[in-house]
Amino acid sequence: MISRKVELLAPVGSMENLFAAIQNGADAVYLGGKLFNARHYASNFDNEELKFAVEYAHLRNVKVYVTVNILIDDGEMNKALDYIKYLYESNVDGIIVQDLGLAYLIKNIFPDMDLHASTQMTINNQFGAIFLEKYGFKRVVLARETPLEEIKRIHESTKIELEGFIHGALCVCYSGQCLMSSIIGGRSGNRGECAQPCRLPYSIIDFNKGSTPFNDWNNKYLLSPRDLNTLEDIEKIVESGIYSLKIEGRMKRPEYVAVVVNNYRKVLDEGITALRDQDREDILQIFNRGFTKGFPLGDFGRKFASYDRPDNRGIYIGKIVKRDSRYLYIKLDYDVEKGDGIELETTRGRHIGQILNFSALKGSIVKIDRIKKVPVGSKVYRTSSINLLERAKKSYEGDKIKFPIHMEVNISIGKPAELIIRFNGESFKIQSDFLVEKGKKVALTKERVIEQLSKLNDTVYYIDSIKVNLEDCSFMPISVINSLRREGIEILDNIRKNFNKRSKITDEEYKARLDRYFRTSSIEKKNAKRISISVLRKEQFEQLDLKKLDRVYIGFDEGLKEAILEIKKENKEVYLLTDRILYGEDLFRLKERIDPIKDLIDGVSIDNLGTLQFVKDNFNLNMHGDIGLNTFNSFTVEALKDSGLSSITLSPELNMEQIKGICEKSSMYYETIGYGYLKLMITKHCPMALLKNCKDGSKCKSCPYAKGYGLKDRKGVNFYMERDKGLTTIYNSVPLMVLDSLDHIYKCGVDMIRLDFTIENEGINELQEIYYNFAKSVISKNEVESFIKDYKNINSITKGHYFRGVI
Repeated sequence: MISRKVELLAPVGSMENLFAAIQNGADAVYLGGKLFNARHYASNFDNEELKFAVEYAHLRNVKVYVTVNILIDDGEMNKALDYIKYLYESNVDGIIVQDLGLAYLIKNIFPDMDLHASTQMTINNQFGAIFLEKYGFKRVVLARETPLEEIKRIHESTKIELEGFIHGALCVCYSGQCLMSSIIGGRSGNRGECAQPCRLPYSIIDFNKGSTPFNDWNNKYLLSPRDLNTLEDIEKIVESGIYSLKIEGRMKRPEYVAVVVNNYRKVLDEGITALRDQDREDILQIFNRGFTKGFPLGDFGRKFASYDRPDNRGIYIGKIVKRDSRYLYIKLDYDVEKGDGIELETTRGRHIGQILNFSALKGSIVKIDRIKKVPVGSKVYRTSSINLLERAKKSYEGDKIKFPIHMEVNISIGKPAELIIRFNGESFKIQSDFLVEKGKKVALTKERVIEQLSKLNDTVYYIDSIKVNLEDCSFMPISVINSLRREGIEILDNIRKNFNKRSKITDEEYKARLDRYFRTSSIEKKNAKRISISVLRKEQFEQLDLKKLDRVYIGFDEGLKEAILEIKKENKEVYLLTDRILYGEDLFRLKERIDPIKDLIDGVSIDNLGTLQFVKDNFNLNMHGDIGLNTFNSFTVEALKDSGLSSITLSPELNMEQIKGICEKSSMYYETIGYGYLKLMITKHCPMALLKNCKDGSKCKSCPYAKGYGLKDRKGVNFYMERDKGLTTIYNSVPLMVLDSLDHIYKCGVDMIRLDFTIENEGINELQEIYYNFAKSVISKNEVESFIKDYKNINSITKGHYFRGVI
């Protein structure tokens, strides 16, 4: 039994899921409306359904949080706020957001609304949590990768509520930092449209030799995580400081929600010893890709990844022991029932399913129609159990949740009847319009009054005690007693539905608040047409012509001070690059890195809100906001400017029109990426650890596979990857190149275009020179087009989202 108060938070993707979650013991649910949520392809709730869901939940003492957890475009922001207003008035308990610009507006326009930071905000250290706490957030959903020790530090450093995932599907990339689906197929995870490329097969390629040397690992699901299951370790998670225990699964069936919520409720209330073998089997049977405890509890490599297949594998129930021209014969290790779903594997690795039309007992041999290429010895799995589905469905049919109320009724001749209802220490009374009469033939009895007042089956209440003060010979119609009961319950319901007791915002006040933040005038600015360059290695830096750039971002340590002095000798700006993912100890090491050079550099490039807070607290330096901050609209710009940033790299998911709109609306020094292999994923998972069977990441520094390898997808496209500091970065297969569009980009209001050198070993000076010379009008468009033509004869390129976007 868990001693500390926690919240069991369940996923809800439909009305039936809502009933399943609440009737099985959820303390709170999270759901999405039809607008602005990260499960674009779930059923979701329209406004009327959402309002009903809130009332249904509140009457059963369950909170409702609504996801508005995608990046919002400037053109959508008014509609998003209208939606937030509806949620505010519908008494939703909290809003889960990713977009800092939206949070900035909610904080100022709806100050009574609780803000929850989505895991898409990539908060993984105490400084990120402190930033959000100061910003007005009530809760943060921590990055799924955050270690328990880090969670403890966050809990000890802040008062913000901590929420963490405990069960369900996992993202392999740090949430909010994945561009893979977006760049490859135009479906952005930051817009709720992820195509899940992590669930596809890949082979490992040696980039130096151009071969796939590990045949046993060809066409494996190298990026596909197992499903999270922390049922046995829930006490450790609670002790770390997590308050809200989050189950993933808004796109799962209601029976899944019922089974998972029910079993976690049991462990929370009664302890792990209450869990039976059947309960464990139910959790496995309802859906699993194989289970992992996740990174926070130390799983890694093969314990983390579901590399053989990316989907539900069910439970092993037997194997094929014989086949003939008509049938396959299965020796059963489990009982099966008519209606169960089973799955068999072919010699080609495909899985073929069917529904059983018979029941059979463990130990028996049964036959099914022959399926081609399913050999003797092939394992058979049950992917769905009709018995479990029926038990799960039964668990939420009807309403088991009831609350005790106390009633007192006063019935005196010549006076209105009076009903007093007491609930949770509060009481109220109502009176009838009807004056009680003296009975001529029939008089009321206490038993009849109690019988009528006890008719509460269609409510969430039962009478715990009732006192009837009845004057002798009193009479009133039964309909009046029924009316008193109904009116009293309606009043009680309305009191209890209003969990948050928020002050009403009139339409006039709402419009006035909007007008403070939505400008109609454009900002005019002079454009400097500057070029910046980012380098990760000293060898890349040595290829630069420091006269032909305006700013340098340095991401290496060896010879750092000398490089800075060299840059300053040319009177150019120099910023220190910081990693996208930094934990608390990493940030303290960053301080040691900055301290000796703080008087030499112009500033620090910030890629995470935790880094922003840390640098702000420890240094008086300019801060540049990098793409990890997901700056997607002008309101995020304002929020980051208020937080101390002096320049910003806009999101690579924006198109030209969006970039222009942002630059016109908000005064800031803007940068976009003009060249580079975009980072598609940053993950704690290491695909190479699968073939090496590494137990943890302790030997990454000395690993011969940390560099030089990548992933080949099913279409033959290669993605280079590198392992560094316990993280794997997967790069796009081709570089972003918009050299011929520089003028267009500058005219949108961008001040500086950046060349990001990451995996390049050569050609750096040539690219720098052509970009710089064209930006400064030293060469013609014809020369640029000739360069691009020659370049494309050797390398493929992409223009990214500049001319398409993700909306």
